[in-house]
Amino acid sequence: MDWAVNAGKILKEGLGKEHQIHHKGVTDLVTEMDKLSEDYLLGEIRSCFPEHSIITEESGYLDGDDGVCWYIDPLDGTMNYAHGIPFFCVSLAFVQHDQVQLGVVYDPIRDECFSAEKGKGAFLNGQSIRVSDAASLIKSLLATSFTSSEGDLKQAALRDYVHLTGLTQGVRRMGSAALDLVYVAAGRLDGYWSNYLHAWDVAAGALIAAEAGTRVTDRLGSPDFLQPVCSVLAANPLLHPILLEELNCNGR
Repeated sequence: MDWAVNAGKILKEGLGKEHQIHHKGVTDLVTEMDKLSEDYLLGEIRSCFPEHSIITEESGYLDGDDGVCWYIDPLDGTMNYAHGIPFFCVSLAFVQHDQVQLGVVYDPIRDECFSAEKGKGAFLNGQSIRVSDAASLIKSLLATSFTSSEGDLKQAALRDYVHLTGLTQGVRRMGSAALDLVYVAAGRLDGYWSNYLHAWDVAAGALIAAEAGTRVTDRLGSPDFLQPVCSVLAANPLLHPILLEELNCNGR
């Protein structure tokens, strides 16, 4: 947890300052702060576990033992960060034999550290957290994320967004998949879905959500969601089948 917290302090120090912004795509940004956070995390992992593999958003796959791997998103919510919006986090997960064993998501602005170890529950700053018990869409607040690029993926995501907005108390698009997932874990949101993510976006948050009692699958209901490219549907066990049906009946 200390690694995520220390990386978060690096990001907090740079919030609101002028940044070197580069474009990986038209709306896919990276700043020098992404790299500073990543360099710190890579240095700590390599120092303690030089034989482990690492998959990270900015540097890609760093070779090591195939059986043990770290998934790093050094700054989840770069678009928010680049615009000075204080909704972003550091996401760090440890995976052994394709199973996420440890997840940490740290929000440096609120000093909120969400964590979980497989089979041991989910926690926020050391206090146990639990998913909500919302049992109907009209009593639920949801979140989603989707690509801003043109094409079929965006159009399908917009259809889902409009459809579920009309059936619920609202759908938020806040800009950080990892925070969305841990907000579901803490009962702040009742559900989250996305059609286009990467493993580093969701590995830690998905474990934390699952350990808090959330059912986490891909958008077709399969538990094997950490595939390139990931789709995710996370909600409490009562709401999950309702959301699953709505998403897969809406314009499909």
